[in-house]
Amino acid sequence: MIKQAIIPLAGLGTRLLPLTSVIPKELLPINGKAGIEYILDECIESGITEVIFIISKRKESIKKYFFNDSFYKKIIKKSNNRKVKLEYNRIKKYKKMIKFIYQNTPRGTGDAILKCEKMIKSDFFLMLMPDDLIIKNNCSKNMISLHKKYKSSLIASKKVDKDNVSRWGIFNLKKINKRDFIIRDVIEKPKKKDAPSRYAVIGRYILPKKIFKILKKQKAGQNGEIHITDSIRTLVLENNKFIGHVFKGKYLDCGSMEGYINSSIEISRL
Repeated sequence: MIKQAIIPLAGLGTRLLPLTSVIPKELLPINGKAGIEYILDECIESGITEVIFIISKRKESIKKYFFNDSFYKKIIKKSNNRKVKLEYNRIKKYKKMIKFIYQNTPRGTGDAILKCEKMIKSDFFLMLMPDDLIIKNNCSKNMISLHKKYKSSLIASKKVDKDNVSRWGIFNLKKINKRDFIIRDVIEKPKKKDAPSRYAVIGRYILPKKIFKILKKQKAGQNGEIHITDSIRTLVLENNKFIGHVFKGKYLDCGSMEGYINSSIEISRL
């Protein structure tokens, strides 16, 4: 049973400067709520009971956001404000399920995930990338259900325009049905003429615990970083079963300024 999720949050957020020079991008408000809360709500609705946040020392404000009890208690004691009580209870709901681990040197998502090895208890875990919001349908919940069906690892996917394949990790695949396919390979940011399909990797994964062994041996790639995609590719090429799932719902990229503004507009319309 998948009950744990990992969310890498140690990235610098340079695409959202200058905002992220003082505020972690995950705390930037989207329609009045911190972006990371949408990810946490997705986890809770999926049956996840423990979420591991990977942060850095420069992002300790994320920890303070969820563990600032004295701030709320002081206001409640002074004014007994109902709205503040509701907000505090909401934050406490998240606080109960969050654990923190640190990645102070930015060495890639693979390095960040490896730091969680001792905390993962079961054979599979959920990983969510905070820049990728999926609204109108719970992608993680669907993937956990499919994990039970296929008894395998899964990666979320969406079909992208052929002119934009070089922005994404692209799957080489074999179709199972309209929404699911067997992953044969993952090609990172291929040229248009080299792309094996138009199905791109989106930031929702169900990964096997055995990926930690691969990550320990993996050499640094581009920019001297350990990329989780390289370890996934190793497992796929070693004939470990990975299923791609074209999710229902609407994808929002919150990692760029244009995407962040668009996400706020889209969510305000819900």
